[in-house]
Amino acid sequence: RCGDPGTEFGSMNTEFFNAATQKENGTNVCGRIIRAGGLVAFPTETVYGLGANGLDGCAVEKIFAAKGRPGDNPLILHIAKKSDLKQLWKHVPDKARQLADAFWPGPLTMVYLKSDIVPPQVTAGLSTVAVRMPEHKTALALIRAAGVPIAAPSANLSGKPSPTCAQHVLDDLDGCIDAIIDGGDCRVGVESTVLSLVGTPTVLRPGGVTREMLESVIGHVDIAHAVLNPLKNGETAASPGMKYKHYAPRAEMTIFSGEREKVKLAMAEEKMRRAAQGQKVEVIVYDDADPQTAAHDFFARLRACDKKGVVVILAAALKEDGIGFAVMNRMFKSAGYNIREV
Repeated sequence: RCGDPGTEFGSMNTEFFNAATQKENGTNVCGRIIRAGGLVAFPTETVYGLGANGLDGCAVEKIFAAKGRPGDNPLILHIAKKSDLKQLWKHVPDKARQLADAFWPGPLTMVYLKSDIVPPQVTAGLSTVAVRMPEHKTALALIRAAGVPIAAPSANLSGKPSPTCAQHVLDDLDGCIDAIIDGGDCRVGVESTVLSLVGTPTVLRPGGVTREMLESVIGHVDIAHAVLNPLKNGETAASPGMKYKHYAPRAEMTIFSGEREKVKLAMAEEKMRRAAQGQKVEVIVYDDADPQTAAHDFFARLRACDKKGVVVILAAALKEDGIGFAVMNRMFKSAGYNIREV
């Protein structure tokens, strides 16, 4: 990890800006940092992003180094106005215009054929690039101040739960990046929906914009096999968040799936068994009727478990509809697909 003693990272002086009290100064300073090739963590409505100049391949490489992120995992370019799509894609398909009008700014990322201006470091060498226009005012102000599209994955060490507040970013990346803008807790709490528009529209990663919402605008939308299943051997990650194990706590995590009362009973029995062995256990159960709370809370719960020294996490599956589908995608990947049917 970048913060380990003796590495070239971890010894930087990370500047900290409060978006509420240093709004204009913070985004202007951080915009200059982005333009100069530096790294800035910033809030969005989904999770905190770790941004670099998306048109500068050398700057983008710093993101992978700071996070310890594999180079075959593509990034998302963040823009501040819809018209910026024209310079990043070979052309803008009609469905993309319709979706941008319906959901931008907001938690929807669209993937299409990249233009020559996009460096290969952003796309992991793919012929496509993912683009979104975030809803968070601070994120939009930073992009405008930088004057370039900002390439940004989540602002965490690779594989760890995504950060939904500035403290999470500090815990992972303090001393490893140039600056952090604190914009409070993220509203949505899970990363954006990623939709490929190459061929049949296909959800590569579920998020705050649901399949039902997409289909109300453009008709039928497919769901990629890797959304609720591990990538097959040799299969390329076409989107961030498609890796086998992702968003993971340090604890061993098991997802219990089935009829709700049977799930509760099985989890209670497993908790007693593990506790009797002296293991520190955390149980995570959300109300099926309130998946929005689950989305907002889930990553923070995993990080709290790490801080408390929890070694076993037992989580109840949610219904896989609406944003609950996005939460289940994150749960399965957090647990490395360790699922117990009851």
